[in-house]
Amino acid sequence: MALIEGFRVQNYRALRDVTLGKLSTQQGGEPLTPFTVVIGKNGSGKSTLFDAFGFVADCLSTDVETACDAKQRGGFERMRSLGVTDPIHFEIYYREAKGERPITYELVIDIDNSGRPYVQSEFLGQRRKGQRFGRPYPFLRLTRGIGTAWAGDAAIEGEGDEEPNTKMAVELTDLRQLGIATLGTLKEHPRIKRFRDFLKGWFLSYFHPDAARSMPSAGAQRHLNSHGDNIGNVVQYMEREHKERFQSILDRIASKIPGIRSIKTDVTLDKRVLLQFNDGAFDDPFYAGQMSDGTLKIFAYLLLMEDPDPPPFICIEEPENGLYHRLLDSLAHELRRHATGRKNAPQIFVTTHQPYFVDALSADEVWILEKGSDGYSTVRRVSDMEIVKNLVAEGLPLGGLWYSDYLDAR
Repeated sequence: MALIEGFRVQNYRALRDVTLGKLSTQQGGEPLTPFTVVIGKNGSGKSTLFDAFGFVADCLSTDVETACDAKQRGGFERMRSLGVTDPIHFEIYYREAKGERPITYELVIDIDNSGRPYVQSEFLGQRRKGQRFGRPYPFLRLTRGIGTAWAGDAAIEGEGDEEPNTKMAVELTDLRQLGIATLGTLKEHPRIKRFRDFLKGWFLSYFHPDAARSMPSAGAQRHLNSHGDNIGNVVQYMEREHKERFQSILDRIASKIPGIRSIKTDVTLDKRVLLQFNDGAFDDPFYAGQMSDGTLKIFAYLLLMEDPDPPPFICIEEPENGLYHRLLDSLAHELRRHATGRKNAPQIFVTTHQPYFVDALSADEVWILEKGSDGYSTVRRVSDMEIVKNLVAEGLPLGGLWYSDYLDAR
């Protein structure tokens, strides 16, 4: 499964210029791990970083203007870093599979003369075989909707500096739409399609327990949605199609939350689905509306992890909210257990401010965001901090070191 090795954000609110991992132009850094966690104080920019991933995904699923005008963003000018006139810039550096040459995607968004956001430029490229230095060779290069695309799977395998003869001119009619959204639907552009499908598959968790307490219309569904209001439908699917996987979820729930013996669905007369929890002490089950936030949250995360066809990239913001602190270590281990970097395993990205969760992590998995005196965020990998790395090697827990201010800028 595809793995993001680096992500750069420029001019996005407090993220004036933040890079996590490795880029095609910054080869000195180590790539992101399959399980990556960003920590920081309140106001350091964690939610903004989470939303940066969401914004790129929304640009594909809708268009850049709709993504900018979403309620939580409030328009382009509120998104662009204060005091900055440059466009907002994103760069994703990823591999389609282990051993494959990395691919770079760049997206630049600005406003036109009428004040509307549009795609100023878009680039998708990969280095040729044997090319170690220099800019990746493009599958797609657009500026203001005009440019070129290269068709075919082997379009960049030309010899020397000669461009292959599969180049075609492109002119988009809508500058609010991403080029990959249009060209990625065409059979003659398989490389663009693969990146489009990868980005389309991103899962950003906006799970809220109250959504999971709703009573949706009955009907099995394969995948949990971002808000979790179809959790009962997913249980219906898992009960029917993946009984062993579902039983393993129940076993792990029982080991983490004493008293939970079974979870199943019941369809009402008006064809709505009820989620039932039984603790073995009472004949009558509890329903989702009666369960604690923590129980519903742990259950939803385990369902998400046990998806037979999981999303390639999963973002979870502050999973600790509503959870008993002794569950956080188990949750961190569950997430890492699934983010293995192997084929068909998701990459998982988490933001948190809970030291108990961080205690379960290794230094190379953790990045710390800090707000500078200029109001902009900076980010560092914890494993690059020599004193912290040495203390962790001596057996001190990482969350405890963070609580004791050893991870603060010095």
